[in-house]
Amino acid sequence: MKAPIFTYRRPDDLDGALALLADHAGEAQVLAGGQSLMPTLNMRLSSPGMLVDINRIASLRGIADRGEAIRVGALVRHAEVAESSLMAARIPLIALAMPHVAHMAVRNRGTTCGSLALADPSAEMPAVAVALDARIVLNKRGATRTVSARAFFQGLYQTARDDDEMITEILFPVARKNQIFGFAELSRRHGDFATVGVAVRARHIVGALDDLSVVFFGSEPAPLLSPGARDIILAADCTDTTLADAARAMTADMEPMDNQQGRGETKRKQAAVLLQRTLRDMLGRARIRSSDV
Repeated sequence: MKAPIFTYRRPDDLDGALALLADHAGEAQVLAGGQSLMPTLNMRLSSPGMLVDINRIASLRGIADRGEAIRVGALVRHAEVAESSLMAARIPLIALAMPHVAHMAVRNRGTTCGSLALADPSAEMPAVAVALDARIVLNKRGATRTVSARAFFQGLYQTARDDDEMITEILFPVARKNQIFGFAELSRRHGDFATVGVAVRARHIVGALDDLSVVFFGSEPAPLLSPGARDIILAADCTDTTLADAARAMTADMEPMDNQQGRGETKRKQAAVLLQRTLRDMLGRARIRSSDV
């Protein structure tokens, strides 16, 4: 199939892009990598009146160290993030998750900011952003605001972004001392959409965890934190019994969707296994690191 008719604009600077979004709010969509947008256009699942191609805007490029956070611009491709030694050293959770993001051809064009803007429930980067409590910078004509990733994702392909706004950058907080991370997902094929997945951030203190975030995704309309799993892990030493109890608590927090990826109850069971494996792996790596000190 072919895309419906639309107007194409390619501004040279951010002000020009924001002016187009303001003047055509609700009609214009931003084109960065296009790895999700173009297929939906060709299948006529999306029919914007205008595409605003931002690829000429130099200020939206680049990965930068901002001290307590790493800035990822709106035009940074997944492949750039995956190959960045700065990202690998300062934000280990992204290094764990990025190999699961689609396939190499998609990572070469698709952008990390675009993944957050689309808010596909099976996407890895939204889950990582929620686990890390990343900050999403939104610009519109004459105004800028920053939204926590935990408030940004609001439902199935729904976000806090207004029609006249665009994501210009993401600020990922850097790892702190003794923080450990885990990521796992289940998909029919490597690189396919996740049926269910988990992303975890914690601080390791002699057999216990605190400062904990447990996020599950793929099964719900948006990535969600599991307060049940967090509370159980924080209240006890990390024994196998504690991890099993935490996994059960996470499944109680879930309201998984029945869809082409599988039945909801199956996803609950899969998520429980993934979380226990992920936590054991995190604790194992933390113990090895502690013994090397």
